[in-house]
Amino acid sequence: MSNLAFSYQDTLIEAGCDEAGRGCLAGPVFAAAVILDPKMDLSELNDSKKLSAKKREELREIIEEGALAWAVAQLSPAEIDKHNILQASFLAMHRALDQLTTTAELLLIDGNRFRPYKEIPHHCMIKGDGRFLSIAAASILAKTHRDEYMLEQAKKYPEYGWKSNKGYPTKAHRAAIAQYGATPLHRKSFRLLPEAEQKKLSFED
Repeated sequence: MSNLAFSYQDTLIEAGCDEAGRGCLAGPVFAAAVILDPKMDLSELNDSKKLSAKKREELREIIEEGALAWAVAQLSPAEIDKHNILQASFLAMHRALDQLTTTAELLLIDGNRFRPYKEIPHHCMIKGDGRFLSIAAASILAKTHRDEYMLEQAKKYPEYGWKSNKGYPTKAHRAAIAQYGATPLHRKSFRLLPEAEQKKLSFED
């Protein structure tokens, strides 16, 4: 039995929202919005960071088959560079909410900040993916969809180790950037290398 709460209140339709990939050097930021069905078996649902990759994939299937509504959206590296990563995360959540087939009446947002979406009230929840089932479900969808995307891109750019690091700033990833340069999937607004080396960095078209 999960120790996460199903809902914040009992009268409004809630959508949980979370993102994945904010801290990465490469790739889009993904976000998901989920409206859960109370009849679902949610006993194993938890914060995606506390689950194995295999368990996340199993739960992704359960969520996508059983949720009342769900959606996943992304913002590209170029959009991240244009808006900054915080605003890009909010916009990715907005895009996911735009795609929901059921209209939410209350939004539960993982984190401490959010840009209001339409006229729908929201609550920001610090570490919400470890507190509310709908946010945990959104964290799983955002994470698994982004990982799937980065694994596909790793075939095109095998030098950067995305198969294992998924674009996060590992030592090996930074070493590859220093050796091979940046790809179109790298975020130009992020410090990919130490400042002196960053100034000399060129980006592949």
